[in-house]
Amino acid sequence: MAGLDRNTPTPQDITVHGASRVLEVSFSDGQTFKIPFELMRVYSPSAEVQGHGPGQEVLQTGKRHVGLLALEPVGNYAVQPTFDDGHSSGIFSWDYLYFLGSKQAELWADYEARLQAAGAGRDDPMPEKAGAGCGHSH
Repeated sequence: MAGLDRNTPTPQDITVHGASRVLEVSFSDGQTFKIPFELMRVYSPSAEVQGHGPGQEVLQTGKRHVGLLALEPVGNYAVQPTFDDGHSSGIFSWDYLYFLGSKQAELWADYEARLQAAGAGRDDPMPEKAGAGCGHSH
């Protein structure tokens, strides 16, 4: 999903709305999405969030008020946000941004279900990391 599909519409305009904490992306097919920073952070395509394979995902909590410090282009295919909680390793390809924007309702429902299953709340602080994990620095 984080790759680049040649049939995916490309962004025509990207606007960071700091006060409302949303990334507004207008695509070449006429669709415009307002993607909350929290959704981007919770579903970051980084290994730190997604793990290195199925079942290794790390449930993100305490991200409701996360801000965006920077949004850097990555070639002609993606952007790399720097969030104010220090997370900056996710590269959001155009197709992944389109996916996040077009599937927001389903993604929020999935996130809420995962929180409930874990007995966690959306605003709970992230648990402390135990040990070195996979050995990669993220």
